[in-house]
Amino acid sequence: MPTPAAALERELLDCIPLARAMSLHVQDWDGALLTLAAPLAPNINDKGCAFGGSLASLMTLASWGVVELALRERDLDCDVYVQDSAIRYLAPVWGDFRAQAQLAPGESFDDFFATLAARGKARLSLNAQVPLADGSIAASLGSRFVAIVRTAN
Repeated sequence: MPTPAAALERELLDCIPLARAMSLHVQDWDGALLTLAAPLAPNINDKGCAFGGSLASLMTLASWGVVELALRERDLDCDVYVQDSAIRYLAPVWGDFRAQAQLAPGESFDDFFATLAARGKARLSLNAQVPLADGSIAASLGSRFVAIVRTAN
């Protein structure tokens, strides 16, 4: 049986053509921090660095993945949507890159799951970033996701 991270990677690649085109893969999941990685070659722009849309996409998918993995750990079947996000581009990325996502400060899975149980939907804020080799940040994304419990038809 594949690990939850491997199952998430397979789903991303099977269901999201952009993820396939980006050649993304799950690098690590420690239960709180999800790291997705992508090579530069399929994500390059006209200047020879990583395309901003690829950075945004990888951070968005990493954030979505954190919510998905947390739901799956609890065997909850939900639709997960990005509600809103804000991105900052701080430096160009000249090589392969990764995005790391985790809950935003002050957020709690306990509160999220309590609200989900009570209302059938809940919101959660996450932070993601694309770190550079020197420890600085190339891009950051703050986002809010909504999970809605799927109902049987």
